[in-house]
Amino acid sequence: MAVDEAIFRECIRGGRGPTLRFYGWRAPTLSLGHFQDLEREVDAGACERLGIGIIRRPTGGKAVLHDQELTYAVIAGASSPLFPPSILETYRIISRCIAAGLAALGIETALTGAGRQEAGDRLRASCFSFPSRHELTAAGRKICGAAQVRSQGAFLQHGALLMGFDPRLTCEIILPHRKGEEQLDRLRRSVTTVGEQAGREIDAETLSGHLREGFEAVLGVRFEAGGLTAAEERLKEQLMANKYGADRWNREGRNMEWISAL
Repeated sequence: MAVDEAIFRECIRGGRGPTLRFYGWRAPTLSLGHFQDLEREVDAGACERLGIGIIRRPTGGKAVLHDQELTYAVIAGASSPLFPPSILETYRIISRCIAAGLAALGIETALTGAGRQEAGDRLRASCFSFPSRHELTAAGRKICGAAQVRSQGAFLQHGALLMGFDPRLTCEIILPHRKGEEQLDRLRRSVTTVGEQAGREIDAETLSGHLREGFEAVLGVRFEAGGLTAAEERLKEQLMANKYGADRWNREGRNMEWISAL
């Protein structure tokens, strides 16, 4: 999260071009959307008991359990001609890129509108409980979630593609608890994974390679491998120490006054 935000802030300042990142997580971690209420929507005690860390994203949306999945981040500034100023149009274009990558694995996807499930049929605090507008489904089930933050014309979009899914664990840590078999079946029917749709196991390196090619094909660009600039490294360390490493942000979601001075 600190790396993504550091790049995002450098994009705002004009010091970084469009960036695409793929990464995994060293240990199971629940990421909260920027505005989520931890106490109302997540069982923090269950997370601690199960060894699941909790962190708050700078992007919006609902909670995501980062375990058997691949996370992506797309960051671009206002001057980039690759993305329109509209939030929904940006979602749509990025979804097209992901769809192209998944198609190379034989996975057919569709862009969806608003979710149609009744509120009582889903875990409303969970990102994967129902699809939002311009998110991807495969065989009518959600395969990729996404959320954005925008500031001064730049944007950061996070997304997650499931490579495995444990509905019982999701129900264990997301409030309100829904542990009955009927609720578990509903969650299973609303979510799918890359491996399930491809009909074979797909590793993260293979998946990220195809996704990168999908972005390149749709956007008409070539990505070059690169690292953080010196300014981004310094900002990342500050964000790690003072924001993402602090309970005040991760659990309470309070604004960090020091950030405005960076």
